[in-house]
Amino acid sequence: MNFDPRTFRDTLGLFVTGVTVITTRDAAGEPVGITANSFNSVSLDPPLVLWSVGLKALSLSAFSTATAYAVHILRDDQAELSQRFAKSGTDKFHGLPVESGLHDVPLLQDCAARLECLPYAQHAAGDHTLFIAEVHRFISDSNAMPLVYHGGRYAELADKPVTS
Repeated sequence: MNFDPRTFRDTLGLFVTGVTVITTRDAAGEPVGITANSFNSVSLDPPLVLWSVGLKALSLSAFSTATAYAVHILRDDQAELSQRFAKSGTDKFHGLPVESGLHDVPLLQDCAARLECLPYAQHAAGDHTLFIAEVHRFISDSNAMPLVYHGGRYAELADKPVTS
């Protein structure tokens, strides 16, 4: 089969995802964060979630050795925050108010939801590493509209009436 990676990526972009920022601390105690739309729930018992980090990501070693993580599910008005954490090699936390979570993980404020997690498993998967984490604490705003991503851009989520 002739497989074009760009066409495959565009095809996967047809699947609408939420947008998260995942934070931790590196071995030196510095805050680290990435934007990830590769986030999924895995299990309710125990409460597990997963996301992936590319093998070329500068933050891979920090996540690989982390003692805790925080997953922030972004609100629809937080596209700028998503873009900030999608950039490589910048001080992503500069000027951001943060709180301290499990194992001193930096927690961002005012997200649709925030999950504080401990490592559960890591798996090599092609050009990424899958991180599975066990949720130990969480908060959520059931009235928040999530930031969504579709076709390589942010999109609006709208309720669709159910017809019978």
